[in-house]
Amino acid sequence: QVQLVESGGGLVQAGGSLRLSCAASGSIFSINVMGWYRQAPGKQRELVATITVGGSTNYADSVKGRFTISRDNARKKVYLQMNSLKPEDTGVYYCTSTVATMMGGYENDYWGQGTQVTVSL
Repeated sequence: QVQLVESGGGLVQAGGSLRLSCAASGSIFSINVMGWYRQAPGKQRELVATITVGGSTNYADSVKGRFTISRDNARKKVYLQMNSLKPEDTGVYYCTSTVATMMGGYENDYWGQGTQVTVSL
């Protein structure tokens, strides 16, 4: 089994910063893509940012220039540095990873339980 555990969420004023962390553990042979999604109340879950094992990144247009995704492959961790936060960034942030549990095995997507980010005016 693979577990993803997020941390770092909280309440912050608009214009402030937060750093989210996610640690993967369990039966992991390799991790390909890691990323962050978010879900605001009453809305669908949406992509925030992803990063490949080689370090290529992809961001939602709404967070470009404000958020930075990074990863530590040795520690099986992914981070999301969020600056210049806006009230519309409020939501539950989920970590996700595409994981192979054995050499030559299929990759599956795993999700964390989510961490709440609330940005106030």
